[in-house]
Amino acid sequence: MSKTEIKHVGVRFEGESCQISVWAPKAKIVICRLHDKTLEIPLKPQKYGYWYAESTLIAPGDRYKIDVDGKEFPDPASLSQPEGVHGPSAVMDLRFNWTDQDYQPPKNSEFVIYEIHVGTFTSSHDFDGVIRKIPHLKDLGITAIEIMPIAQFPGGRNWGYDGVFPFAVQHSYGGASEFQRLVNAFHAANIAVILDVVYNHIGPEGNYFSNYGPYFTDKYHTPWGDALNYDDRFCHGQRDFVVNNVRMWFEDFHIDALRLDAVHAIKDFGAIHILQEIRKETDQIISKSGKNRFLFIECDLNDRRFLDPLTKNGYNMDAQWLDEFHHALRVSVGEPKKGYYEEFNGLNDLAKAYEKAYVFDGNYSSHREKFFGTDSFGLEGYRFIVFCQNHDQIGNRMLGDRAVTIYSAAIARLMAFSVFMSPYIPLLFMGEEWGTEKPFPYFISHGDPELVEQVREGRKKEFDDFFTTSKVPDPQSESVFEEAVLDWEELNSEPYRQRLWYYKSLIALRKTNPLLKDIQRNELTVKCIEDKKILLLRVRKKERAIVVIMNFSDRVQHVNLPEDFKWRLIFDTHETQAELIVDTNEHTIIAYSLSPWCGYVFSSQ
Repeated sequence: MSKTEIKHVGVRFEGESCQISVWAPKAKIVICRLHDKTLEIPLKPQKYGYWYAESTLIAPGDRYKIDVDGKEFPDPASLSQPEGVHGPSAVMDLRFNWTDQDYQPPKNSEFVIYEIHVGTFTSSHDFDGVIRKIPHLKDLGITAIEIMPIAQFPGGRNWGYDGVFPFAVQHSYGGASEFQRLVNAFHAANIAVILDVVYNHIGPEGNYFSNYGPYFTDKYHTPWGDALNYDDRFCHGQRDFVVNNVRMWFEDFHIDALRLDAVHAIKDFGAIHILQEIRKETDQIISKSGKNRFLFIECDLNDRRFLDPLTKNGYNMDAQWLDEFHHALRVSVGEPKKGYYEEFNGLNDLAKAYEKAYVFDGNYSSHREKFFGTDSFGLEGYRFIVFCQNHDQIGNRMLGDRAVTIYSAAIARLMAFSVFMSPYIPLLFMGEEWGTEKPFPYFISHGDPELVEQVREGRKKEFDDFFTTSKVPDPQSESVFEEAVLDWEELNSEPYRQRLWYYKSLIALRKTNPLLKDIQRNELTVKCIEDKKILLLRVRKKERAIVVIMNFSDRVQHVNLPEDFKWRLIFDTHETQAELIVDTNEHTIIAYSLSPWCGYVFSSQ
């Protein structure tokens, strides 16, 4: 519980009574006005700028707004916005008939994550469409889905990072009760649910926060404008708001993990960072529920403080996205060194990412023009999440093009193989498993024409460094959104079925091989054979070992295997078997002729 002893914000049911809590520290009069019932409920001032009332006259579905000194606004802690971001808020009862009491999410090291955008995952654009694909995801072998932000945003087409009601589940997706049904269904299938949340900014359209109080501060600035107020005067309001939001997702929606977007953009120089407060709140929830809950972050600072324990004044997040693995991998397969790829040196940096996680761990960054990063020594592999594709790395390409449309089939297979052979948590993006060529560009459906034009111009400017003559897709266009919707009929034909079989095999290998399923970083050695463009990984546990060899060249390469074991090939990415070089006396593999752009796993006999 926060220092202000606020149990919740917004309108929430407690038994038969409805409790209303609003933070408006400079207001003189605050009223909750129910539009359908022409009922006014005056709130009484409390400590620290809060206003409070209880009522038995409020029912689920009632539409209301909050009157602050004579002006009405939607509730910033609204649980539902059925008429959109400018309409009245709706009262929700979050009590749900859960059947997941015996469900426990996987251990950190057992996560295999599948990222989903609800609006484009199926043609129904909603939670029910996601639920109907549970058999596919279960058969694929993933252990967790990660859902891009679902906080209410303007219109019906958005990545979710323009959300303006962090407590309200996007109405066009099905709202709160449908999302609860989704979580319950995935838990019944023994699949965890990770939710992407945004605590670094609030979207521009439908943002009524400043009408209530100083949720923002001009002390700092972010790419989205004034920063959310985490350490300036009256910051307790914003901090309470976020901690309450974390508690809601874990307790009322049974979410297993939160993925916190771009935490490097959270400006907080107070004695207790907001992430530390979130960590402490999450630990209390874990203790109370007896169920694991995880905090994953996106962070580009290469600062181990985000992962270090609270006892070392760290933030103790459970894992972070490791973009540098992705960037080094992309350059290794031929991505032009433009934009944020410009300072990556391909295979040597990829080898470093396998071994040390951060490519920039205190060395000089030419892109940033400074020495950058810290080491990650002693941090377990499951503290990092890696990928060859995700929503950012596809959608932030100008055309939203996927790996299979850029690279050959062999390279695409090798990229996925590289991810699953790492000591880190693997993540794949929806449709990647069957190699769909459907793009995932950036899209919006704002109602403000001036804002739409600003977004259009911003997208054009973003790609200045990539020196392209192609036209940037219009993010407001409905056709751009429709092109991103997955076509599940593709699974009935080749080459998609063969690609799906490959991913199933790769995931099964990762989950069942005793040396791969829980690789410890201190058990992994990495060797880069630069002249042959070969990467060789070796994992040894007691008397067993595996060797992973990846050929990042466009020609056949010959590589000798270590001599301390007899080896057998257990997996390769090639569609046709390449030539083995066998010891004729022992009938075991001693060397291998590696096909171009292929990966191989050898196990000791």
